[in-house]
Amino acid sequence: MQTNKHRMAEERETNASQQLLLKYVPYWPLFILFALVALTGAYIYLHFKTPIYEAKATLIIKDEKRGTEDSKTITSLNTISANKNVENEIEVIHSIAIMEKVVKNLFLYIPIFEQGKVKAGDAYAISPIMIEAQNPDSVTEAQKVNLSYDKASQTVTLDNQSKYPINQFVKTAYGILKFMPNKYDFASASLNKQLYFSILQPVDVAPRLLKSLIVSAGKQSAIVTLSYKDAIPQRAIDILNELLTVYAQTSINDKNALALNTMNFVNEQLTQVVKELDSIEKKVQRYKSGSGAVDISTQGQYVLKNVSENDQKLGDVNSRLAALGEVERSVASKENSASIVPATVGIGDPMLSNLMTKLYDSEMEYDKLKKTVGENHPSLLSLSEQINKMRPSILENIQSQKQSLDAARRSLSATNGGYNSMLQSVPQKEQQILSISRELAVKNQQYALLLQRRQESELSLASTVSSSRVVDKAQAGKDPVSPKKNLIYMMAVIGALGFCTVLITVKDSFTGKIKYRKEIESLTSIPIIGEIAFDKSKTPLVIEKGTRSFVAEEFRKLRISLSFLGIDSAHKKLLLTSSISGEGKSFIAANLAVSLSLTGKKVVLVDLDLNNPSLSKILDVDQEYGITEVLTGEKSIDSVIKKVDGQETLYFISAGNLPENPTELLSNGKINAIVDYLDSNFDMVLIDTSPAVLVTDAYILSGLCDATLYVIRHDYTPKMLVKRIDENNQINPINNAAIVFNGVKTRGVFKNNYGYGYDYVYGNKERGVKTKKVS
Repeated sequence: MQTNKHRMAEERETNASQQLLLKYVPYWPLFILFALVALTGAYIYLHFKTPIYEAKATLIIKDEKRGTEDSKTITSLNTISANKNVENEIEVIHSIAIMEKVVKNLFLYIPIFEQGKVKAGDAYAISPIMIEAQNPDSVTEAQKVNLSYDKASQTVTLDNQSKYPINQFVKTAYGILKFMPNKYDFASASLNKQLYFSILQPVDVAPRLLKSLIVSAGKQSAIVTLSYKDAIPQRAIDILNELLTVYAQTSINDKNALALNTMNFVNEQLTQVVKELDSIEKKVQRYKSGSGAVDISTQGQYVLKNVSENDQKLGDVNSRLAALGEVERSVASKENSASIVPATVGIGDPMLSNLMTKLYDSEMEYDKLKKTVGENHPSLLSLSEQINKMRPSILENIQSQKQSLDAARRSLSATNGGYNSMLQSVPQKEQQILSISRELAVKNQQYALLLQRRQESELSLASTVSSSRVVDKAQAGKDPVSPKKNLIYMMAVIGALGFCTVLITVKDSFTGKIKYRKEIESLTSIPIIGEIAFDKSKTPLVIEKGTRSFVAEEFRKLRISLSFLGIDSAHKKLLLTSSISGEGKSFIAANLAVSLSLTGKKVVLVDLDLNNPSLSKILDVDQEYGITEVLTGEKSIDSVIKKVDGQETLYFISAGNLPENPTELLSNGKINAIVDYLDSNFDMVLIDTSPAVLVTDAYILSGLCDATLYVIRHDYTPKMLVKRIDENNQINPINNAAIVFNGVKTRGVFKNNYGYGYDYVYGNKERGVKTKKVS
C-alpha cells in the first residue's frame, strides 16, 4: 500500500514537472531574447559603473576585559591612563571628529577630477597637483574650477586666467591655497586632459566618507578590523592609514593631557614644600648660630629619633588627609568632566586609585561619545549612569579613609604628647633644636615623595606608547568588490528569465480561457478521452483515405478510445455537444464519422443541432429536407438519409428546415423511434446537437445515447463554463460523458509544432505511401 502511494506521489511530481516544461519550453526563443537583452544591459551597466575597491586594516586595543600579553606590556609603560573598552573605542574611531581630521590631513575637501567623454573621473592618484587650504574651516565653496598645470614653468592656472606658483600659499578667489606636486606618480597623459576641482567644507565631507567605513571587532577579541570602500584603491588605503594615525595620536594626546594635569598638581605641591623646607633650614641656621647649639645629649638624640619617626608618620597622615580632601572636593564638584585632577598621589590606597581611574576613563569615554552620538544614545546614558553610581562609592571610600586617618592622627598625637613630656627633661636648647629637626625631616620626606611622583608623570609624558597598536596596515585588493561582474550577469539572466516567466504566466492567467489539459482535469471530474490538434489548413474534413497526417492520427486515437466509454457493436449511439457555439463539435462529429467509416462500418451522422446546423456545409450535402421534417411527420426517416459523396459507408441526415420550437419538437416522442431505427440499421450512430449551455437539447438526447462526447476548445472555452459542467450534471446528468480537447494550438514563438511540440514523420516511404511531416 505504501509502495503504491509512493509511486503515485512520484508520478504526480513527474507530471507536474512535465506540465511545467510544456508550459514554458515552447517560448524558449523569447527566453533567449530576453536573456540577451539583459546581458547587454548588464554589460553597458558594468562598462559605465565605477568599480569600488575595498581596503582593510587591523589594530589591537588595550582592553581590561580582553587583555593580552601585548596589552599588559603597553600598561606597564603607560602608568597614567587606564585600560579602554573596545566597543567605545570603535565609536571613537567611527566619529566625525576623527574623520574630519583625516579629511584635512589628506586634503580631501578639495577633490580633483578629470573631464571625460561621458562622465568625469576622479583624479586623486593621477592628477599632477594636490591642493591644500591654509584654513580648511574657512574655505569658499566652489563646484567646478578648471585647473591646468605647466610642468615647465611650475605654475598652475585657474579658469584659464590666473597663474599661481606651486609649493607656496597664494591668495586666490577661493581662499588662501597651496598647490603641491602629487606624491604619486601621475600619468603623463593627464597633463593633456582637462582637470577641475571642487572646494567643500570638511565638516560636510567627513559624514559622507564615514558611510564607506566599517569598524568591527569579535566578541572575545581585542582585534579591531577596519574596512573602507572607494572607487580609488590608493585613496582607500590612505584614508585607513591616516585614520589609524589620527586615532593613535588622539589617544596619546589624551594620555599626555592627563599626565600634564598630574604634573601641574605635583609641581604646585613641590613649590609649596620647597618654600617650607627653605624656611625651616634658614630657621635651623639662625638658631644654631645664635644659640651656639651644636650637639645634643644622648637622651636628646634618642628622643629626637623617636619624635622624628612619629612626626613623619603624623605628617604622612596629614598629607594623606589633605590629598583625600582634594580628591573629595574634586569628585564632589565635577559633573561628567574628563579633566579630573589625579589627586590620589600620596594617598597610597589602591582601591581608591582604581576607582578614580575608572571614573576618569568613564568620563573620558563620555566626552568622546558625546561628540559622536546624541544625548539620548543608549551608550551615553549607560556611561552617565555608571559615572553617577561611582561618585557615591568614591566619596564613601574617602570618608571611610578619613575616619581611619583621623583615628591614626589622634593616636600619633597622643604618642607625641608622651615624647613631649620626655623632652621637658632635655635642656631648653636641645628641645628647640629637636623640634626644628623634626619639622625638617617631615618636609624632606614629603619633598622626596613628590619628586618621585613627578618623575613618574614625566616618564609617562615622555612615552609615546599608545593604547592601541597597528597589526596590519591598510591594503587594498586588486579586484573590485562592487559591482561583481559574475553576480551582475547572473542576476541579469535570472531577472530576464523571471520576467519572461511572469509575463507568460500573467498572459495565461488573465485570459480566463482553457489553455492546458491540467486545467480541465482540475475543473471537472469528466475524463478526457482525446485531444485534437489545431489544423491550419482550414479544411473542414481532415480525414481522407490513406492520409497519415498528425490530425488524422489523433482522430484514429479518438476512434480507438471510444471503447473506453463502452462503445461496441451493441452500444453504438454517440452524442456530441459542447458548452457554447464555435468549440468545433460539428468538426469533431464529421471527421470522427469519416474515420469510423474508413474501418468498414456503416456509419450515420445526424445533424440534430436545430439552432445552428453546420454539418451540411462541412460535408457539402444539400439540407433541403432532414430530421426536422421527420419529427414533424412530413417525411419518413428513409427518405432523408443520404449517402456522402466520396465515402463508401458514411451516411448523413441533415437538420432540414429549422423549426421555431426545436426543443418542443425533440420532446414530442418521435426522436426515440428515430434513434431506435438508426440503431437497428447502422453500425455507428453519431448525433451532433446544440451546445448544452445554450439550450437543453443535449440533456434530452443524452439519455437516448450510449455515450456523450463533450467538446472543449483550446484558448476558446471559458474556464467558468468548464467548472459548471459538474454542477449541471448534478441536476441534468449527461449519460456516460467524456471530453474531447479540440483545437490544441502550438505555444511559443516558432509555431511549427502542434500543441506539445511533437515532431514525427508518419507513413513509410518504402511502402510507397505518401508521407506528411507533422511539425
